Amino acid sequence: MPQGRGTDRFRGPAPGRTAGAAGALVCLVWAAGVWVAPHLEAGPALRAAALFVHLAALILGLGTVQTIDYYGLLWLLGRRSLRQVLDFTRPLQVLVWSGLTGMVISGAVLGPDLALAATRVKLGLVLLVALNGVHAHALHRSLAEQAGGRVDRRLLVRGAMSAAVSQVGWWGAVAIGFLNSQS
Repeated sequence: MPQGRGTDRFRGPAPGRTAGAAGALVCLVWAAGVWVAPHLEAGPALRAAALFVHLAALILGLGTVQTIDYYGLLWLLGRRSLRQVLDFTRPLQVLVWSGLTGMVISGAVLGPDLALAATRVKLGLVLLVALNGVHAHALHRSLAEQAGGRVDRRLLVRGAMSAAVSQVGWWGAVAIGFLNSQS
């Protein structure tokens, strides 16, 4: 039986411990990126490559998030079953994480001005989006357990809140990045 399905007691660590470890890893990687950024000296060629990677990672991550949220909306509108949405969105999580990771690494190379309040807000939004991604993964697992029957209202509220946090975080970071590039 594939991991993550069924009631096999040997599926791995409890979701709470897994989410806690993932959240700690997210914070560690984020902190490392913030610490490394002011210590890097990137020449024009490396900076241009980092900007390309940053934009490509943005397209990958945000585009995938929009697709996932769109499928969630289709479910809420009764146009897709929960099982269809979960099956479709599960493999997309790796694309979101790849995009987010690419943005953090390339963003560190781009040398953000940490003295600017807007930059610090953007970095906070990036951390928020990443931690929300950990929550969304755990939520996905909880929804999968209820996919055949009536979904607990609390999970619906958590899903709506997660989607809202995701949209605000991603679009807020994009807006600040755009405004910072204009100065």
